[in-house]
Amino acid sequence: MAIGLGLGPAVPARAADAPCRSAECAAPATNDGVAPQNVVETAHLTERAAEKAARAALAAAVAAGQRVSVAVLDRGGNAIVVLRGDGAGPHTYESAQRKAYTAASFNAPTSVLVGRLERNPTLADIPGTLFLAGGLPLTYQGSPIAGIGVAGAPSGLLDEEFARAGVDALGH
Repeated sequence: MAIGLGLGPAVPARAADAPCRSAECAAPATNDGVAPQNVVETAHLTERAAEKAARAALAAAVAAGQRVSVAVLDRGGNAIVVLRGDGAGPHTYESAQRKAYTAASFNAPTSVLVGRLERNPTLADIPGTLFLAGGLPLTYQGSPIAGIGVAGAPSGLLDEEFARAGVDALGH
């Protein structure tokens, strides 16, 4: 029997319960059609590390008497961990995520990016970004792999201080 989706040659199918006796089934293919020079491997922050950073940032905020939300997003803007601290305002949840995404996307603290926005106001038109202090990139071997954002303190500089505690929790 063959299964085809109209996308190319039909692929032979076998019943799930039928034993596989060929070398094809024993090991995954080493070449699936894309040459190695056409592939880029990237590093990703683990869930455990993201949670450690988020909890450290939240703990720093709580110790300072601030009610914040903390987000750690991967470079693509996907949430790894988002914590809404006790009593944090409803706007802080999304703001923390947008700060994290902005920092990771531009590989710069959002406090620095505020200056870029003054010179180029159309940066604010990029979907999902927020140019307020409180976001920091998380880098590995010089490349951004994630971002951490904090929102809810009375100033972005405090938010950034708490985000720094999260970065510092992961070591250098």
